[in-house]
Amino acid sequence: MTSTQQLAGRQVSAAALATFIIFGANGLVFASWAARIPAVTEILGISSGQMGTLLLCTAVGSLIALPTAGHVISRIGTANTVRASGLLAALAGVGIAVSLLAESVPGTAASLFFFGIGIGLWDVSQNVEGADVEHRLRKTVMPKFHAAFSGGAFVGALIGAGLSGIGVGLPQHLLVIAASVAVLTIVVPRYFLPHTAPERPADGEAKTVRGPSAWRDGRTLLIGVVVLGATLTEGAGNDWIAKASVDGLGTSESTGALLFALFVLAMTTMRFFGGTVIDRYGRVAVLRGSMAAAAAGLALFVFAGNLWLAAVGAALWGVGAALAFPMGMSAAADDPRHAAARVSVVSTIGYVAFLAGPPLLGYLGDLTGIHMALLAIGVPILVALMLAGAAKPLPARE
Repeated sequence: MTSTQQLAGRQVSAAALATFIIFGANGLVFASWAARIPAVTEILGISSGQMGTLLLCTAVGSLIALPTAGHVISRIGTANTVRASGLLAALAGVGIAVSLLAESVPGTAASLFFFGIGIGLWDVSQNVEGADVEHRLRKTVMPKFHAAFSGGAFVGALIGAGLSGIGVGLPQHLLVIAASVAVLTIVVPRYFLPHTAPERPADGEAKTVRGPSAWRDGRTLLIGVVVLGATLTEGAGNDWIAKASVDGLGTSESTGALLFALFVLAMTTMRFFGGTVIDRYGRVAVLRGSMAAAAAGLALFVFAGNLWLAAVGAALWGVGAALAFPMGMSAAADDPRHAAARVSVVSTIGYVAFLAGPPLLGYLGDLTGIHMALLAIGVPILVALMLAGAAKPLPARE
């Protein structure tokens, strides 16, 4: 191996570690909010439906940002996009904390809107970087990056449960998390793979597929639909397991946070070992098995008559929700020439469900109770199960 190849190998390894850390930080900041949603409803004195409206503010912010993510990344690179979006999310976290201290619903809503913009841009840019690293390494590592996200969320959920148990307020919690995230997202991306602007192709060479063309690619859109169903499954668990445990099972807020932590731990574990499972059984088979497990876990969680069965259901639900999104990212990036545009498209479609679906469940929860409202995600789970074949790997290019 030449010195140039060794340098390139070290650079990719450093980028992989940096991407792993950034995914983890993303999960930490998300779970720090999600695990303590019951505290928000109590501080502001709002119902599940009104909480759904607040969550919708986050969704609107992200859905405005997501379609522009590919363009932003192409102009300033994944590293600078993570820096800018991470700083925005941290500042929004400070805004949420201040608004909760003031018991201001409008202030919380406005802060969540900007939080959604930051998280949306951050998510797409880290997935584009992860797809690039995966291709450079020539092995399945995307599930491990998403395991880092889940691991960060697990730590965030445990911190949330612990702080709730000892009476530390959510605003103070968010201020510390915001400071930590700002530092990580500024420093760590310096080790990302270098960004270069797309070169103009010579005559006769294939042109790079940009956003609009990727949106017209049939396979990419089908993968997006599969990911949409799968991410709704994950998003509903992230946002509503803690609240559904409190409302449907009569648990304490800290116990609800622990059930959420169990859900995230199951996802983290499955994602860590997921690459081996996918390489052994194939992407499509694992995707179908994942959706079946998610459906079974959801049903057990909702219909369980006691806390222990609900915990088993939450864990199985987490196992089922673990691999679909990273498999969707890998499927979208099968052709390296078009990876960035297609990953951006699938990410955008997936986050429509991840961010907009849970607030809609909140509205339904006002009618049926949030515990029973979770059954509504069974339909998109079945759709994802039926369309799983779209994620079949493309033939290797010569």
